[in-house]
Amino acid sequence: MTNFDAIVVGLGAMGSAAAYHLAGRNKTVLGLEAFGPAHDRGSSHGESRIIRQAYFENPAYVPLVLRAYELWDQLQNESGKELLSITGGLAIGPERGALVSGCLRSAREYDLPHELLDAARMRSRFPQFSLAGEEIAFYEERAGILRPEECIRQHLRGATDRGATLNFEEPIVSWSASGNGEGVTVRTHRQCYSARSLVLSVGPWFAELVPALSMPTVVTRHVMFWFRPTRQASEFDRGAFPIFLWEPEEGPFIYGFPRLSQETDPKVAIHSGQEKCSPSSIDRVIHPGDEAAIRAAVRERIPALNGEVSHAATCMYTMTPDEHFLIDQHPDYPQVVVAAGFSGHGFKFSAVVGEILCDLATARKTRFDISLFSFQRFS
Repeated sequence: MTNFDAIVVGLGAMGSAAAYHLAGRNKTVLGLEAFGPAHDRGSSHGESRIIRQAYFENPAYVPLVLRAYELWDQLQNESGKELLSITGGLAIGPERGALVSGCLRSAREYDLPHELLDAARMRSRFPQFSLAGEEIAFYEERAGILRPEECIRQHLRGATDRGATLNFEEPIVSWSASGNGEGVTVRTHRQCYSARSLVLSVGPWFAELVPALSMPTVVTRHVMFWFRPTRQASEFDRGAFPIFLWEPEEGPFIYGFPRLSQETDPKVAIHSGQEKCSPSSIDRVIHPGDEAAIRAAVRERIPALNGEVSHAATCMYTMTPDEHFLIDQHPDYPQVVVAAGFSGHGFKFSAVVGEILCDLATARKTRFDISLFSFQRFS
């Protein structure tokens, strides 16, 4: 049986970052992943993810995302790869809606630079968008895009360079932990491994691998669409077209991205709703109803994007009931660290979540305030 300081199960967004930070602290690390590196079977693919500072979901996220910006810059400088691109960002909706009012709350609490744009100013500055009724836009200059596949690859590269052992195409069969708070055993179809600590960050496979916890995560199917603009494509380049979130008075919550290059198209997706699924049952076929739903959301709001679909892809969200993350030690086994419920808004935090998971796996505590993400809120 091979022994390590820590075993990380799941090498997606959070797990790859945890392996990177653990190896960076000179720990012996084993990473286990059921698929290949930076795969498209879970929740961390699709070319782009939003990063933003004025966090409407809760101001408690702001210190974490500010640290994430620092860590993404460090990884970008270390790797020489473009991981984070600043494009500016819009949050559009009613002034008293959850989105705009939440952004304002976080911006004021942490003194984050921002602007409020009414419909007239939006027409002048960002004519691609067509606001309706009483909608306004909250603009933050430091919002931008992360490239998820490359971020994961660079965390994996960094972990390997620091001595971590990363095994792909090796799903785990079971895990167990000793009752004294020290020691875990992980079994795969190839081998049995032991370690002082275990980090479980398995996305939509959480319920399968941590069945003893009555943690009500829900997995849903979502579809991302890339549209060919009906007008000059350069109107949707970075610098002209920012990332956006849109909470309309009626209809689904949507979000989108500019073109990442001249060879790509803008991406738009529906954030809210969607049907429940599981990793084994998700329907990865793109249906006419999927396209009809996104066109209904885009047609009046961003009319020049209502062109031909050039590409579409499915992904899974794994959400907790309150849509906040789960980052905590297992209530029965403090040497087992669990991370789940990130889908929909978690990728941007993966650099700092990896640091937090490393803290919990090594010191059993962290300097970051993660009380919002504890198991206890569901007791």
